[in-house]
Amino acid sequence: MNTLLMIATRNLAQHKRRTMLLGSAVAMVTTLLVILLSLFSGMRTTMLRTATTLMTGHVNVAGFYKITTGTAAPLVTKYQGLTELVKKSTPGLKAVVTRGRGWGKVVSESSSIQAALSGLNIDSEPLFRDVVEVSKGSLDGLRDPHTVLLFEQQAERLQVKVGDNVTLSSSTFRGANNTVDLRVVAIAKDLGFMSGFNVYVHADSIRELYELDPNTTGAIQVMIKDANEAENVANTLRKAIEDAGYRMMDRVPQPFWRKFESVRREDWTGQKIDITTWSDEMAFMRYTLDTVQVLTIVVVSVLVVIIIVGVMNTLWMAIRERTKEIGTLRAIGMQRGYVLRMFVTEMAVLAFSSTAIGALLAAALCWMVNAAHIVVPKAFQVFLMSQTLQLAPDFGIAIRSLLTIAIVTTLGALFPAYRATKLQPVTAMHAGN
Repeated sequence: MNTLLMIATRNLAQHKRRTMLLGSAVAMVTTLLVILLSLFSGMRTTMLRTATTLMTGHVNVAGFYKITTGTAAPLVTKYQGLTELVKKSTPGLKAVVTRGRGWGKVVSESSSIQAALSGLNIDSEPLFRDVVEVSKGSLDGLRDPHTVLLFEQQAERLQVKVGDNVTLSSSTFRGANNTVDLRVVAIAKDLGFMSGFNVYVHADSIRELYELDPNTTGAIQVMIKDANEAENVANTLRKAIEDAGYRMMDRVPQPFWRKFESVRREDWTGQKIDITTWSDEMAFMRYTLDTVQVLTIVVVSVLVVIIIVGVMNTLWMAIRERTKEIGTLRAIGMQRGYVLRMFVTEMAVLAFSSTAIGALLAAALCWMVNAAHIVVPKAFQVFLMSQTLQLAPDFGIAIRSLLTIAIVTTLGALFPAYRATKLQPVTAMHAGN
């Protein structure tokens, strides 16, 4: 094997022009592949992080409370004990937050908008600060009751600025109309369609609007280290909560707002806990991420085909140039299998060294793009849920890309190399003259 490596290295060094041409092509394809995979990974990471932080968490522990059999309110009563149980029972836990839930009208002196209302305690929301970028005011202002965070598009429609007052209007879960006056303390940069219908207020404002006691919240949102484990974590929590004596709703993979009618028809009263994952609560996100994954597979497949065709064509030309060399090697007694291994080893050395260079170049370019904070067009912000382009290169992506290109390139050399071994020594030596 050492002899083959030495011969392969010397052959590559001897044919500098061809080596540089093919090596550059392989390196550039590797760079392109790593950047594309990092782009798709960055899109998925950004979309998932934004959506789960703003709306649901990776796992959502919520439920319904029924005063009568014909009513249903998306509430969790005596949530403090359940929150502690969730913290103890969640594998790979990253964070747990509680959110009030509601739907109502935000009214200013000039206009009004319908919005989903989220009540939060900003001091217990470290991930929220990482996702939401404030352009005016401060998130610290949400520590005070009767305060609200709006996004730029919402503030523009309402024609308000930091310090102005708005009014929340909604029906309580008992059917009465109620209002709460709030002061705008922060205006955040838009985050695509996620920021078009979400308004964030102090948790006490939600309780006051819906006339709830301090021991009641809307949902307990669980963030875990690996979003892919959401379903397994949900099953673990479902068992732990049921074993603790809580009544559980049947597993229905739908967002909570689509369950109102079915829950109202059920003949029970009191509290039942419902556990869902981010993909249950945000079906549109699942479809979008599936589309990104399919697009990734298509792009990678096209690149692999391009690599195979390019390598085979280049090797055909290389073999034609080295026909006399092949004939001489066969004439002095080199076996066909050894000739085959020599060509394949030569291509493997070139492939692995070129892909390594391409992966390092891609990592550097990804770092430069992230550092530049490139602002994407408004149309892309709607789906990306971010104002800037973020690439997400990691060691796994780089290694997978390197191995994919290197192995495909090496395998692409098999057929031309096999054909080279079929050349008769006399014919090859005469063809080279």
